[in-house]
Amino acid sequence: MIDEILKLFATRGDEAYFGEPVSQKEHALQAAYQAEQEGAPASLVVAALLHDVGHLVHQLPEDIADQGLDGRHESAGEAWLARHFPPEVTEPVKLHVAAKRYLCKTDSEYLAQLSPASVQSLALQGGPFSDAEVREFEQHRYFREAVRLRRWDDRAKIPGLNVPGLEHYRPALEESLGFRGADL
Repeated sequence: MIDEILKLFATRGDEAYFGEPVSQKEHALQAAYQAEQEGAPASLVVAALLHDVGHLVHQLPEDIADQGLDGRHESAGEAWLARHFPPEVTEPVKLHVAAKRYLCKTDSEYLAQLSPASVQSLALQGGPFSDAEVREFEQHRYFREAVRLRRWDDRAKIPGLNVPGLEHYRPALEESLGFRGADL
C-alpha cells in the first residue's frame, strides 16, 4: 500500500491543488508536517498527509469547482484508504470537509481566513452547518481529529515551503497500517 501511495503522488502529485498556489503533493506534505509539529499521533499525521487523496484517485478535472460540481473527494479518499487503513486514519479524512462547514458555523473568524478556492468549494459542499448539523457533527467519535486536520489543511498552502518529503512519512504509514496487520 505504501508503494501505491508513493506512486500515486509520483504520477499525480505535481498537479495543481484546485485554485491554490501549491501542488497536490506540496499541500499534502505541508499538512502532514503541521500535524507532526503539533505532536499528533501517527494515524493523524497520515490522515493529514492523505486527506486529499480523493482528488488523486477520482480522476476529475482540476477546475471541477468552476464547473459548479463537488467531487466529494473526502468520500472517494476515505473509500480508497479504508481498504488498508483503520478508522483513526480514514474517519478524519472523511470528515475534513464537514469540519470546514462546522468551523464556519462555530468560529466567527474562520470563514474570513479561508482562501477564495475554499470559499468557492464551501458553497458547493453545502455552506456552513446549521445548529442541528453542529450538534450531530459533535457526536462523531472523530470530530475533534477532523477539526485539527481541517486547520492544518487550511494552512497548508504556502508556495515553496521547505518540509520533509514523502519518504519521511514511511514510519507513520507503516505504523498506521500495522493497526490492522495490513500488507505493507
